[in-house]
Amino acid sequence: MARPATQILSSNERALAWAQQGALVLGGSLFVALCARAALPLPFTPVPLTLQNFGVLLVGLLLGSKRGFAALALYLAEGAMGMPVFSLPGIGGIAQLLGPTGGYLMMYPFVAFLAGWVMERGTRSFARAAVAGTLAEVVLFAGGIGWLAVWTHSFALAVRYGLYWFVFAEIIKVMSAAAIARGWQGFDKNSPVN
Repeated sequence: MARPATQILSSNERALAWAQQGALVLGGSLFVALCARAALPLPFTPVPLTLQNFGVLLVGLLLGSKRGFAALALYLAEGAMGMPVFSLPGIGGIAQLLGPTGGYLMMYPFVAFLAGWVMERGTRSFARAAVAGTLAEVVLFAGGIGWLAVWTHSFALAVRYGLYWFVFAEIIKVMSAAAIARGWQGFDKNSPVN
């Protein structure tokens, strides 16, 4: 028995909507992987200076909590499978997730979720985006420094390796992501920032 044309159209629309959402999630994970390519190893810490955190914040602010979380969970899965998406060359897969930067990496889905969640809950202004980015960075550095403390067996050493050298750069990343998120004229009417 043939289905009515309206049912076919609605199932086609649903399939298209799922494909669009999947493309946004995949694009978000690939954007963070691209940002990871811009990395500067620092001789005094095992944690490199990268644009990854900027990418994670921007993905969360633009895609929202659910899609941002999904994009960064996909990013971690890609890296765990050995795809070259992480910032440290020559170290891939699970080894990087268990290395000194593993705490930061494992927090990425939660960082994107929090940034998106805060952005979704009010006027989409620069101030809201900056607050969302700052709160997300606190979560990121709590996880990263916590893991470094386990890795180095010293909280003081973890803070020295994983925080002090990065504060100024992270302020710039948060402000840049907030400015882009606020200025974004989204193509998706359901996107967190229009």
